Amino acid sequence: MTSSSKSKGPRQVPPPNADPKASYARFIPREELHTFAAWNPGALPGSEAAAAAAQAEAEPVPPTAEEIAAQVHAARQAGYQDGYRDGLVALEGFKQSYAAQVTAQVAHIASAFQQQLGGLENNLAQRLAGVALSLARQVVRSELVQRPQLVVDVAQEALTALLMSARHITLRVHPDDHALVVQGAHELIESRGARLVPDAQITRGGCIVESDIGVIDATVEARWQRAAGAMGRESEWTGSDDMNPSEDTE
Repeated sequence: MTSSSKSKGPRQVPPPNADPKASYARFIPREELHTFAAWNPGALPGSEAAAAAAQAEAEPVPPTAEEIAAQVHAARQAGYQDGYRDGLVALEGFKQSYAAQVTAQVAHIASAFQQQLGGLENNLAQRLAGVALSLARQVVRSELVQRPQLVVDVAQEALTALLMSARHITLRVHPDDHALVVQGAHELIESRGARLVPDAQITRGGCIVESDIGVIDATVEARWQRAAGAMGRESEWTGSDDMNPSEDTE
């Protein structure tokens, strides 16, 4: 009974060949400790450097002079690039605006020049027409004096222009031209059944043909006005030599 009761609980069996002191081999006896101190987290080797690094990371480090200079240089370069780009944009806008202004000014100058040139051309054309009329007037006067027989051609043209159905035809000429017309246009006058009548109111060199269907004015005055009108001028025939010299050139 006694042995059975003593066998209850775990048995402490020493390991084989165990040293009697092995039961406290995991602990350091007090008598073997010479010096000791309380442990804290910063007592480990290298803990001060780690704490300093952590503190350095926690606190901002001021930039060095080289870093400041580099940052200033980078800022200047960025500002220069931005300013250069903005300057190019402004320059392009100015060029376009200036080109538009110059184009408008040139167009205005060209338009004004064209108007002035048109006025000069018109004035020159009018003066040339006046000179041409003045010369033509002198030529007609000379022809009427030197070649009075030209009235025959005028009378024939006037009679030919009259319709064949016309009746009661009368050809009026200046008395001084009567004999010339009788001699040069006798056959045509008879074929048309026309009467040749001298009329002192008709200027030499011209004639008037009257009929039942109309009148053909082939006087010198009428022909002169038609010629002047074809040249864009209004001019009255003046047979005398005392006409105003500036009449045709105004």
